Amino acid sequence: MSTQTYTNGNANSNVNLKYLKLAYHYLITHFLTLFCIPLMALILVQAYVNPDDIHRIWFSLNNLGTLLILSNVVVFGATIYVMTNPRSIYLVDYSCYKPPSHLKATFEQFMTHSKLTGDFNESSLEFQRKILQRSGLGDETYVPEAAHDLPPRPTMAAAREEAEQVMFGCLDNLFNNTGVRPKDIGILVVNCSLFNPTPSLSSMIVNKYKLRGNVKSFNLGGMGCSASVIAVDLAKDQLQVHRNTYALVVSTENITQNWYFGNKKSMLIPNCLFRVGGAAILLSNKLSDRRKAKYKLVHIVRTHRGSDDKAFKCVYQEQDDQKNIGVSLSKDLMAIASDSLKANITTLGPFVLPISEQLIFCMIFIVRKFFKSSKVKAYIPDFKLAFDHFCIHAGGRAVIDELEKNLQLMPIHVEASRMTLHRFGNTSSSSIWYELAYIEAKERIKKGNKVWQIAFGSGFKCNSAVWQALRNVKPSSSSPWEDSIHRYPVNLDL
Repeated sequence: MSTQTYTNGNANSNVNLKYLKLAYHYLITHFLTLFCIPLMALILVQAYVNPDDIHRIWFSLNNLGTLLILSNVVVFGATIYVMTNPRSIYLVDYSCYKPPSHLKATFEQFMTHSKLTGDFNESSLEFQRKILQRSGLGDETYVPEAAHDLPPRPTMAAAREEAEQVMFGCLDNLFNNTGVRPKDIGILVVNCSLFNPTPSLSSMIVNKYKLRGNVKSFNLGGMGCSASVIAVDLAKDQLQVHRNTYALVVSTENITQNWYFGNKKSMLIPNCLFRVGGAAILLSNKLSDRRKAKYKLVHIVRTHRGSDDKAFKCVYQEQDDQKNIGVSLSKDLMAIASDSLKANITTLGPFVLPISEQLIFCMIFIVRKFFKSSKVKAYIPDFKLAFDHFCIHAGGRAVIDELEKNLQLMPIHVEASRMTLHRFGNTSSSSIWYELAYIEAKERIKKGNKVWQIAFGSGFKCNSAVWQALRNVKPSSSSPWEDSIHRYPVNLDL
């Protein structure tokens, strides 16, 4: 099992070492100047001193030497602290894509359309109906234009069209809400697992908005539903290196070319859960942006279980016996997700939990480990003491149920996840942003509140991001919940 932590990442170590060397080099190079200038100034001031005061100057110089040494130690320490301390990363604003109403797909439309394609046998159709009934999805989720056509149109052109509608829809709204110009963006990170054309999605954005020629551009593929946290982590590392700039993160998934047209049941589940969606997030390392930013990034913790074969293959893109391409979900998925969560919170816990919880956890761990006491149950820390709001990836009802149980949460804590799943479906990596938008639309986020975003993805990965609200947060203009928040929460009879 491999764990990567926000605080102890290799990138941060390299950045810190770089600036430590620069500070050391500067101080050593200019040591004589820094030492002699104050001394010369003092001598000039004392130039007109009476000869009888020479002996007093001698003793003063001794004291002055000590003072200068102490002063230089303080300056040296302050310089190292300022240059190596990680810069604060601010979330200025974000925007979630809301598709047009004609792309909505009700249960009956979905089932009728699936039957009319002629690709699914009766057993597969009945399986999809049962999955939909238990999925937690409502009747207002969205599928792409090409999936509404008969026959469906999974072409490259249609996939590009979906990507452009989602990404540009998010970005137009984000630029409009923040007033930030595209030319001000210094870093661009795009993540999309299953659609990676050439030129890349990031290049499509650079071309559309005419970003500057020296923009640091990244395109992440194949990293699953937790990729938005990975993209934010990459943007954070870049913001530690490049001063006074903005980073733009775009998280999306593409449905058009990834609809499964076969009859293997483990590969039919994504058809029932995944829907159109995307989010654009604006980050900044400018101190001046603190006043208008919504949140400050506190921690990122990434856990990767790819070294385990079962975990690696539990979400796996493949061909069935008829050469139809799709994503297969293993029956071990929930158990693997649970183990990944435990590994992630074991790393995250010491950073966020109050000392009282850490002491209880430590004592019970010692009793279980060294005294081999099977009567003592493993202690699950109360993360409700560390976080005010939870954004759990809306991967499906089973995922939300599992985390609610494992973390001993109350219904209010998973409300945003359940309602996002109901209203928008599983929008992959962007789902945690729809959930945050839901909490904002309910006006529940107050200054100082901490938000925990947690997501799972293929590989298998469990990634966490912790944000702290810098003010009482209200929803931004054109929120995806703008016209429906008054109807939520809804009762889910599953």
